[in-house]
Formats: sequence, C-alpha cells, structure tokens
Amino acid sequence: MDGGTQYNLRTVEEVFRDFKGRRAGMIKALTTDVAEFYEQCDPEKENLCLYGFPNEHWEVNLPAEEVPPELPEPALGINFARDGMQEKDWLSLVAVHSDAWLLAVAFYFGARFGFDKADRKRLFSMINDLPTIFEIVTGSAKKQAKEKSSVSNHSSNKSKSSAKARGSESAKYPKSMQPKDEEEGLDEEDEEEHGETLCGACGENYASDEFWICCDICEKWFHGKCVKITSAMAEHIKQYKCPSCSNKRARP
Repeated sequence: MDGGTQYNLRTVEEVFRDFKGRRAGMIKALTTDVAEFYEQCDPEKENLCLYGFPNEHWEVNLPAEEVPPELPEPALGINFARDGMQEKDWLSLVAVHSDAWLLAVAFYFGARFGFDKADRKRLFSMINDLPTIFEIVTGSAKKQAKEKSSVSNHSSNKSKSSAKARGSESAKYPKSMQPKDEEEGLDEEDEEEHGETLCGACGENYASDEFWICCDICEKWFHGKCVKITSAMAEHIKQYKCPSCSNKRARP
C-alpha cells in the first residue's frame, strides 16, 4: 500500500534501490522500532500487514482494497498470532514473510518492466548478497559472519588482542568502535576483525569510518546513527542495551 505512488523503475539498479529501502524500513520495525511495531499489531484489530516503503519507513495497516492490488501484498493477519507465540518466534515469522514479500515486489517490477534473464539473474545476485530480514532478526547473520571470519583465526586473534589492549587504554569506549580518525594505525586490524560484522538494525556491514556500539545483553553491534547513540553519549553509558533488549526487559 504505497498511496498511489507511480513507479518508473526501469533499471536493475533502480529496482534494487527500491528493494533496499523497503527492506531497511521493515528491519527497523522488527529491531529498533520493535516496541512500537508490537503495540500496533493489536490482535483485536482486523487483518493487518507490515509494509516497507522505498524511503526506509514502515507501516502497519490494512491490506489494499483494490483487487488485484497494484503491488503484491504482504502476509495478512500478522497481528492475530502476536499473543499466541513467543515474541521472538512471532518476530521471526513476520521476518520470513517480509523477505518473501520483498522478493515478490522486486520480481514484480522485473516482470512489469521487461527484465530479461540476465537482468533477473543480476537483480537476484544483488539481493542475495544482503542478509535476509530473518537472518538479521534471529541473529543468524551475525553467526554466519563469525563462521566466515574464523577461517583466518591467527589474524583474527591478533586483532582481538589489539582490540582488548586498546579497550584497556581507552576505558571510555569499552563496547564501541570509534571512527578511524580517532584510532589511526589500527584500521587494517579493525577491518579484519569486524569487516564481516553486520548492524543489528539495518543489516549493513561494518565500516571503520563509522561509530558503532555493542549491546551488552544480546551482543549485537549497531551503527550509532541507527540507534541514535553518538560517541560522546557512549562515554556516559556503563551498560548499553539496544532498543530490542530494552523493550523485552520492560514488557511484563
């Protein structure tokens, strides 16, 4: 339900950009905005769907009334299962259906605008390089990244030793990765250790020129900008809890 938006996605890159924007919005709903998402999925309401938009926003709403709809519709009635399942299982279920919907929308555009076999293959390859929403929500993306990085144990262990030494020298950043201009000389080792790390909110890879912070509860890493934490704010945080973990502890 995109409010009558006119689509003119003529290239693989444009469709992929649309996919990434919608995906980012849905990831926010299921991670950093999970408390708000949970509240909006009231089982007492009618069939509700989770929509992601190209501008990285999300919305819980009723399905489109037009038949057939302009775009493929996401899974109906996600709110009905909310109170009948463990929260993490419910969020995982919504994540799986969200992945399926994103693929359906992307390949709908591919068919509508006449992508040939090579274009469809390239589009899928670009999509497949990103972790799925399910992998991000369940934490399996982080696990896969760890398995990849374990291939080079020696260099990884060396990097970890350096990181620990750095942590003891700079106690004000015990659980954060600072931008590279504040830690010159360690960029290569930092990239080796964290290059496969994915943000628990947006799913993007670690970059040494960005501030990151780690949740002390679930141990997921996040872009500071994704969880609205700056390096200055991190100086005063003794134990950081990400929005998802904070919400779980607050909910009875």
